Amino acid sequence: MRRGAWPSALWRWRLELAVGLEADVVTRLPQIQEAFQHFLLTGEPAIAPYVLGTGRVPVETRLAIYGDGYRTRLIEVLQATYPVLAEVLGEADFETLGSRYVAANPSTFFSARYYGDCLAGFLASHAEYSSAPLLSELAGWEWAMAAVFDAADAPALGVEALAQVAPEHWAELQFGWAPAAQVLQLSWNVPQLWKAVTEAGARPDPAYNGTGTSWLLWRRDLQIYFRALSEEEAAAIAASRDGRSFGELCVALSTHLDEEDASLRAAGFLRGWVESGLIVSAQLPSLE
Repeated sequence: MRRGAWPSALWRWRLELAVGLEADVVTRLPQIQEAFQHFLLTGEPAIAPYVLGTGRVPVETRLAIYGDGYRTRLIEVLQATYPVLAEVLGEADFETLGSRYVAANPSTFFSARYYGDCLAGFLASHAEYSSAPLLSELAGWEWAMAAVFDAADAPALGVEALAQVAPEHWAELQFGWAPAAQVLQLSWNVPQLWKAVTEAGARPDPAYNGTGTSWLLWRRDLQIYFRALSEEEAAAIAASRDGRSFGELCVALSTHLDEEDASLRAAGFLRGWVESGLIVSAQLPSLE
């Protein structure tokens, strides 16, 4: 063997070994990823053989850093989405709630914004929280508020556009609603509690309304609004969003009012919806 041949061959062997090891890791990458995900979700350390530990930072410590970081980040996401609930429960109790929720509900979303969608149901069904139904309704309220804020924009229909509709076509008119509009049924004084906590005011005592109250939430110019609805208006909104025509709304209201009053009431509801920016279109199906 000539001088220098052995070091060159050794270097080539080391390079081929490194490439082979890299190729093996790439082949096993899905298995490694699955094991790591399984560890984050369950705490079972099947990923441990793939993790390099040191004397100062053993494998268990490194895994704990990732596992605790995953749960902590998801709890932070919950706190950002449910700030009033977090304030009402207090830091320690909310962290306990967050840990329980994360353990029972692994994230399935590409965006962390949508994590926490089941928290209201979790509070309603979990033995530790179901005895305080106000908490579940508060979570539902805050989730609805977030949905209102994130909903797509849609130009509101002006009163002038409706003024151009011929009188003979009004009965058939159907209305498109703003994507941000939400209606929530509540049995507790959640909106009052939410407002008091948000504005750092005096918190009201929990108050239960057995019949329940419908609340309308919507967004206009980046501002969120909400108000309580009468039973009649809640029913009219539900019918309108379900595709019922203006004439059908009047007929539905006439079960409680005479025909003239029903028409006036429906017109009043519609004007309020339009002025609030809730209506984005008016269509005549028979003329499409």
